[in-house]
Amino acid sequence: MTFTREIAGGILIGVGSALPLLFHARIKGISGLASSMLRPFTEVGREGALFIAGLVLGGFVWKYFGLTHPDLYLTQNTSVTTWALAGLLVGFGTRLGGGCTSGHGICGIGRFSKRSFVATLIFMASAVATVLVGAALS
Repeated sequence: MTFTREIAGGILIGVGSALPLLFHARIKGISGLASSMLRPFTEVGREGALFIAGLVLGGFVWKYFGLTHPDLYLTQNTSVTTWALAGLLVGFGTRLGGGCTSGHGICGIGRFSKRSFVATLIFMASAVATVLVGAALS
């Protein structure tokens, strides 16, 4: 097995989720950071805002330097209204599920949370069902 950028990325994600838990006893899921922005005058709220700003800035840097990835697919013909509605639905589902897919899959499973194991199994089963139904309809 060769060391690839996917392996390096996986290691960075694992370390990035483990360090805050080890040093600050806090879980760093993206949905928690995003919702913390609703409390802007707290340390956690500022941290969440900076993290989200970094994600947005990273997207602009990625586009500015013309970086591409062969697996990256973005629909260019989607309206802003559709993107906003999709974002609201994802946000609702994240609150309903007690965290996002990556939060449960990386942070939750990494700390052996039973709730996160169940949530991740449901997410994955839903993804498989969606792909199968989509393939059957096309």
